[in-house]
Amino acid sequence: MEVPIGVSARHIHLAPEHIETLFGAGYELKVLKPLSQPGQFAAEETVAVVGPKGRFDKVRILGPARGSTQLEISRTDAFALGVDAPVRLSGNIEGTPGIRIVGPQGEVTIDRGVIVASRHIHLHTDDAARMNIKDKQVVSVRTEGERGVTFANVVCRVSDQFALDMHIDTDEANAAGIKTGDKGVIVP
Repeated sequence: MEVPIGVSARHIHLAPEHIETLFGAGYELKVLKPLSQPGQFAAEETVAVVGPKGRFDKVRILGPARGSTQLEISRTDAFALGVDAPVRLSGNIEGTPGIRIVGPQGEVTIDRGVIVASRHIHLHTDDAARMNIKDKQVVSVRTEGERGVTFANVVCRVSDQFALDMHIDTDEANAAGIKTGDKGVIVP
């Protein structure tokens, strides 16, 4: 029931039309490095995001392109930008605030898509079967160490396209003294 933990820094997923607006017609993202989930990557490219109160430059784009543009930030980031970003699972952007995104060739303002990502575990179907876990099941995960904590309300996402990995944001990781590669234990 042990799971590796990945710390997810602020990042953005872009729809194809927004990639073109921000970087130019026909532009394709370049892979900087692969991520823990198969086919996912950190792109070389970054953008600026601008909210009512603040701005972050060099926000990393994660690829490949998605159906909808989505900015994932921590609660601290939300305060700094001046947006009230709800805690949501990735992809659930209805009723979320928007943001202005600035790239080297243009800018776009989205009317929704800013979230604080729910803590979650990606499980391959084989791992889920071995652990007797179902898609969208909510579990708790305990960590050890100097600042050991138990994370409640961790949503399990099951697919044959996933690799076993828990994702938490930087606020959660900093508070618990966790770094990418640390382990947690799913508790019943």
